[in-house]
Amino acid sequence: MGYNSRITVHKPLLSNKNIKDRLAWAKKKGDWSLEDWKKVVWSDESRFTLFQNDGRIRVWRLPNERYKVDCVVPTVKHGGGGVMVWACFTWNELGPLIRLEGKINSQRYIEEVLQNATIPFIKSLRPKKAVYIFQHDNAPIHTSHMTRQFLEQSEIRVLDWPGQSPDLNPIEHLWDELGRRVHRRMPPPKNERELMNFLQTEWNLIPREYYRNLIKSMNNRIEAVIAANGNVTPY
Repeated sequence: MGYNSRITVHKPLLSNKNIKDRLAWAKKKGDWSLEDWKKVVWSDESRFTLFQNDGRIRVWRLPNERYKVDCVVPTVKHGGGGVMVWACFTWNELGPLIRLEGKINSQRYIEEVLQNATIPFIKSLRPKKAVYIFQHDNAPIHTSHMTRQFLEQSEIRVLDWPGQSPDLNPIEHLWDELGRRVHRRMPPPKNERELMNFLQTEWNLIPREYYRNLIKSMNNRIEAVIAANGNVTPY
């Protein structure tokens, strides 16, 4: 009958509201050009661990059903031990990669990420007269009144963002590339300090062509969301 046993794809758990918001956002941004996307400063947090269990789950499906809702595993962000890092990047260059230790609240996010990393990076970008837009997701520390007020006072424009949409953020593919680069290193990192050193080194070695191609994919990502009526996409 054409069914095969395949390893499931992990995708974010989407509510009906998430699906509607994603579709509306994609339609709203559908007319953005590459020049518009070049002005976005993409950011995110990610966790890297010394030892990982692939947690593979198999599903019986047809060849064209890889991203069908019933054939993917819903996920939520972050969990478990390891090294948590934050980074940002834009068309012209990679931003800083910093380690986040312990529980991060709005105050720490403002002080450690926005004040010490994001704003200096944006101010260093060329051309100076360009107006850059900062992107971060809808995590509570990002959308709190304290954080929003700080960004407004700092005159940092923020890109509106639909929830549960890592497939729309090209930095997710940078995390994948960073993980692959660290995984290839021999001998592997022995502790968290060494892991962080490897992450920092490999982050700075990612070629510009690689992350520019990710930004070039933005219109394809948007088309994929529209084609999926707001549901999960291959990205």
